Amino acid sequence: MRKKILLTGGGTAGHVTPNLALLNLLRKNSFEIHYAGTKKGIEHTLVKRAGIPYHSIKAGKLRRYFDLKNFTDIFNVALGLLQSILLMIRLRPNVVFSKGGFVSCPVVWAAWLFRVPAVIHESDISPGLANKLSARFAKKICFSFPETARYIPSSKGVQTGLPVRENLLSGSARQGKEICGFGEDKPVLLIIGGSQGSQFINSTIRSSLDILLKDFFICHICGKGALIENPPKGYCQFEYVNEELSHIFAMADVVISRSGATTLFELLELKKPNLLVPLSTGASRGDQILNAQSFQNQGYSTVLLQENLTSESLISGVKELFKNRETYINAMEQSGTADSRQLVTEQILSIVK
Repeated sequence: MRKKILLTGGGTAGHVTPNLALLNLLRKNSFEIHYAGTKKGIEHTLVKRAGIPYHSIKAGKLRRYFDLKNFTDIFNVALGLLQSILLMIRLRPNVVFSKGGFVSCPVVWAAWLFRVPAVIHESDISPGLANKLSARFAKKICFSFPETARYIPSSKGVQTGLPVRENLLSGSARQGKEICGFGEDKPVLLIIGGSQGSQFINSTIRSSLDILLKDFFICHICGKGALIENPPKGYCQFEYVNEELSHIFAMADVVISRSGATTLFELLELKKPNLLVPLSTGASRGDQILNAQSFQNQGYSTVLLQENLTSESLISGVKELFKNRETYINAMEQSGTADSRQLVTEQILSIVK
């Protein structure tokens, strides 16, 4: 008899792609897969592309600070909970897996009301508010970083790492260079600004092109609306990369990136030396800085804080990273990273009703 699983998570790609990374293993374990997310969130686009039955529910942002929108969003949260309850009645899932984001809270709460066991996953070192609100209603809490253990009850917590999409592991460096029009005479520097791009990183990179292009071919994933006209030779830019991403990763010798957890674990699994420029505390809750520090402490990355990011510091950091790239690759190879997809799937199977 087939088991039924309801996946949830949304708001950013980081709350969706780890769910999608589990699909093949879930299917191999005879799960019928459904997904709950918002109607207009990024999860809707990504999940529809994967061909999974999708169920739209309302979500309200849960803020720690005073905002008039708190009064209207509480109605969206209540409506999302009602819709999630109706979804439980209609689907009768055997288990729920939540990757976080505010849309996930009412789904986990409704699962608890119907005694449907739930597994939640925390990507960052310190749990986000949505997962904090869901944790007491979950049977298991998977987490990515060793430092996260102190925030989670030992009876529920399991370090699994972060599931990475399998298709990223089968890229071709040759195809990546063909896509970008690169030759073989220089190494490739890849810049990833996160799913929304980074204007700050973009401008610093572009002010450094004259010097960097002497030593590197440069592939720059810069975000929507951030392309420049008449790019110089050896500099290839994309707003966003989807199907070609595995090939782009494969050709990269070194990477400059934000430090969202999903990207970090992709870089770790692909063994790509990286220079991290985490979002500042002024633009986030500081989780990217903690993530980056953890990877730096483990020898996987070097970190350049945004407040210290200049053309000079960037060029120096990239050259130093490339010079010592084998040290970082060796550290990543010794990480002992297990198959996160398998570990998370095992936790789901362990509580299925």
